[in-house]
Amino acid sequence: MPAEFLPREPSATSTITGIMGNLLPTHRQCAVQINNNCTSYVLRNPRVYTDSGHCNEALTPTIGPSSDGHGLFMKTPYTARGAVGVFTYDLYNETTKRDDNKVAVMFSNPYDLNIYSNCFAVGIIDGNQPCDQSLYETMCYHTLEWFVRAQAGSYLTYSKGDVTISATMTDAYQVDLTVTVSSTVC
Repeated sequence: MPAEFLPREPSATSTITGIMGNLLPTHRQCAVQINNNCTSYVLRNPRVYTDSGHCNEALTPTIGPSSDGHGLFMKTPYTARGAVGVFTYDLYNETTKRDDNKVAVMFSNPYDLNIYSNCFAVGIIDGNQPCDQSLYETMCYHTLEWFVRAQAGSYLTYSKGDVTISATMTDAYQVDLTVTVSSTVC
């Protein structure tokens, strides 16, 4: 029988990798559910910045009043990094026909949960603010008045004007992030 068809002995590396993979979950992902409970606002033009990982399922492009959307962020395979980033949606007011502000959501589902914690943040930013590394780092590492941040397992709420953003994130290797946008003007 030709050598290429003979069963191979597992190498020490593949055996150790397999054992470690079974003992320590290595897959990281952040599944996002977005609920637009507003009647006069549309969430549109999503923008994404990932510090590590990638957007595996694109965010819903437009989330109309009383509608839902979703997205999925995953770690890059075979790397010791997690699914970490920020995304924004234009907050389009159907009454005024303007989108002066954006909803901003930061998520961090790190690879090494012994060193880092799952965390998330929500806020409302100026419509001209780009969704980039600077926005991610600000929401992840700083404390400012235009957003709130917490470790996973918490409930967040942030209000500006007539818009309120609430959010929860499960504390797990593969997190679920639920964001709800509501308005006092209905």
